[in-house]
Amino acid sequence: MKALRCERPGLFLAHDVPLPGVGKDEMMVKIHQVGICGTDLHAFAGNQAFFSYPRILGHEIAASVSQANGTAFSEGEQVVVIPYIHCGTCIACLSGKTNCCETLQVLGVHTDGAMQEFLAVPETLLIPTPQLTWTEMAMVEPLAVAAHAVKRAEVKKGDRVLVMGCGPIGLAIMAFSKIAGATVTAMDLNAERLKVASSWFSADHTLPTGQEGAGQTENLTHKSNYQVVFDATGNKQAMESGPFYACHGGKYVLVGLYKENLCFHHPSIHAKELSLLCSRNATKEDFLTVIHTLENNQFPIKAYHTHTLNFEEIPDKFEELIKPSNQVIKAMIQFP
Repeated sequence: MKALRCERPGLFLAHDVPLPGVGKDEMMVKIHQVGICGTDLHAFAGNQAFFSYPRILGHEIAASVSQANGTAFSEGEQVVVIPYIHCGTCIACLSGKTNCCETLQVLGVHTDGAMQEFLAVPETLLIPTPQLTWTEMAMVEPLAVAAHAVKRAEVKKGDRVLVMGCGPIGLAIMAFSKIAGATVTAMDLNAERLKVASSWFSADHTLPTGQEGAGQTENLTHKSNYQVVFDATGNKQAMESGPFYACHGGKYVLVGLYKENLCFHHPSIHAKELSLLCSRNATKEDFLTVIHTLENNQFPIKAYHTHTLNFEEIPDKFEELIKPSNQVIKAMIQFP
């Protein structure tokens, strides 16, 4: 079968590889579409945490059952793959937090993922999605990450929410915060992304990065104004500025990931009794929430999905997805 492997930063190569072996309680699935996310782009650029090369990327997966192996699934059945392989026995798993299992293996990050024609996965990680399109199915995982962050922050009706970063995760956080009843402000350097946040993802207000500093009276209302602040940038400077915007008694949720140390001014966050939270991956319940949301047409699919590449194009065109001028939100790999 065909597979695409990131050999090292900046290099994808196509390979002919054997079909994967199917272990106990596993099933073979055929890959139809794979979403490309920030993790994949960072891996290609060489700045992804928890990563080693070479690696077959891909964890936003739309698939069908290829070999049912006597399970409750049928051959050809459409399934979304939860890409988080967890142990089920550690403290986190036993408390329902399978998203941060002590020995977590994420497909496409810690172990080979879905940029290949077939994949063997545990049956427990498959969710049937008969009512969704392949594109919608490949969006479930990133949307589940956003839904999990909003749930973790306990966003409720009437909350003032600031989302820093209008990338695919940030935009999805806005959408799920709005579903929860919050008033949402979007922050980004990119004016076009702010327009997208306002036009398609229901942001109530936009705040260009760089216009919130001291001395700019018109923007002082943004200081310490938000019950919940989400970082979806992964940028050190942005992440360290987040507590500035949270109100006293508020929450600051780190969804973006930075490889090195972050530094916060302790007296400032202590004075606010700020809750500093991290949000990682998603649970099966978050996946089911997203599937229900998509089935009920509550998410702007057409605005989210901006680019499609064929499987064969990836080695030559993957780098194009990183260029800001191309305005990529969610790109998909279409399999033959």
